[in-house]
Amino acid sequence: MDIRFLGHACFELSDGDTRVLIDPFLTGNPKAAVQAGDVNPSAILLTHGHADHIGDTVSIAKRTGAPVLAIVELANEIAADLGGGHAVHDPNLGGTVKFDWGWVKLVPAWHTSTTPNGTVCTPAGLVIEIGGKTIYHLGDTCLFSDLQLIKRRHPIDVALVPIGGHYTMDRYDAVTAVEFVNPTTVIPCHYDTFPPIETDAEAFKSDVSASEVVVLQPGDTHSA
Repeated sequence: MDIRFLGHACFELSDGDTRVLIDPFLTGNPKAAVQAGDVNPSAILLTHGHADHIGDTVSIAKRTGAPVLAIVELANEIAADLGGGHAVHDPNLGGTVKFDWGWVKLVPAWHTSTTPNGTVCTPAGLVIEIGGKTIYHLGDTCLFSDLQLIKRRHPIDVALVPIGGHYTMDRYDAVTAVEFVNPTTVIPCHYDTFPPIETDAEAFKSDVSASEVVVLQPGDTHSA
């Protein structure tokens, strides 16, 4: 199973012919590794509704027919934009949706979330099983103690962790978050896209002791 970093908080998880796209902020993203027209996902997963996460979701879904998964209020907005007949999954926190390639569970993230159209929705993290691996995209979040609960239910193979600060936890708090989640591997994200979130990913890597940290440049792939 391959994890391709597409810039900011956007990732593509690939297993055989399956491609799961997370938070496809590509158009307008100065760090984007691809254009929105270059991706052909089997599913699109969203952590929350901020513009730098919802991104190109609707245009990609319309072009490819890929189902979309998002927390219920955000899912309702996307379903209205896509029109009837398009598969949009609308779990709430704690909900799990099964696909033929695996499953996705929404878990808490501490942040805010209002879409460009004004829909207020609760942000989430995504626990994803694909290709026999469990991936945890923490979404946009600060450090909070309930991150420790995730590993009690779902041992994590790879955690995708924001480190940029200002809008999310910084690289120092992210070290503690990694200790809480205890993944085998960590891939940092949500940094260096804009000046307020510039940080030192290599310093973060040096500060993490119990997990392997893989720093990817946009476009790079890690095999889990």
